[in-house]
Amino acid sequence: MKNKIRKNGSVLIVAVFTIALLTAFVAGMMQICSEQIQIMKNEIYAAQANFIAQAGIADAFARIHGSHSLPSNFSSSFAGGSYSVTVSGSLPDPNFVSRGISPQGFISDVHVDVTVDSGSYAIRIDNIRIN
Repeated sequence: MKNKIRKNGSVLIVAVFTIALLTAFVAGMMQICSEQIQIMKNEIYAAQANFIAQAGIADAFARIHGSHSLPSNFSSSFAGGSYSVTVSGSLPDPNFVSRGISPQGFISDVHVDVTVDSGSYAIRIDNIRIN
């Protein structure tokens, strides 16, 4: 009778140990998955800030086409975030820096050096740097 009790007791200990091990494994996997989800969200928010900054550059180009002159510094709301564009230099070779801020606070800068054809106001991008 004592042998049966010892065997049943050891099986219970092994079962509890196995359950604890599996619980730790599942908790670890859940932590890894939640970190991966946060990394993906951060990538999305950074890309959104970059696209907002690029919208600022497109707005600057539209202002050049519309007024046939170089705009002054400006800012605007866009897609729940905002951008601010700093204009330096003069026609025909101005430089633009657009800072896009996503709704979550992520920031991206786009630096663009352009050449503007004074006859048609066609814009050629000479250099673009995305931060």
